[in-house]
Amino acid sequence: MRAAGAIFEQRACAELQRAGLKLLDRNYTTRYGEIDLVMLEHDTVVFVEVRHRLHGGAAASVTIRKQARLIAAAELWLAAHPKHAKYPCRFDVVSYDGPGSDVRMTRWPNAFESC
Repeated sequence: MRAAGAIFEQRACAELQRAGLKLLDRNYTTRYGEIDLVMLEHDTVVFVEVRHRLHGGAAASVTIRKQARLIAAAELWLAAHPKHAKYPCRFDVVSYDGPGSDVRMTRWPNAFESC
């Protein structure tokens, strides 16, 4: 399943780069979990969670608990990258729903907010 996740992360990264975002980091791992993609859109740091589900909503799988872990990981990323800590940030979800060639991508900018 990790290999499939990497494929969808790469697809999301390419799509976001086509939309004008710049890749800063990928698969940033902390004790709270992993941030799939860290990107820059103009002057905003964008933490991206990439999800794929064959059935059901991929975006809905980013639970409150998962959001809290992503926020904590993002805080560590910002602390480790003080150059970017001065910028505003947001959390996006890129979801892929469906099997094989029927997979549908949806981008949810500012999918949730940190407290």
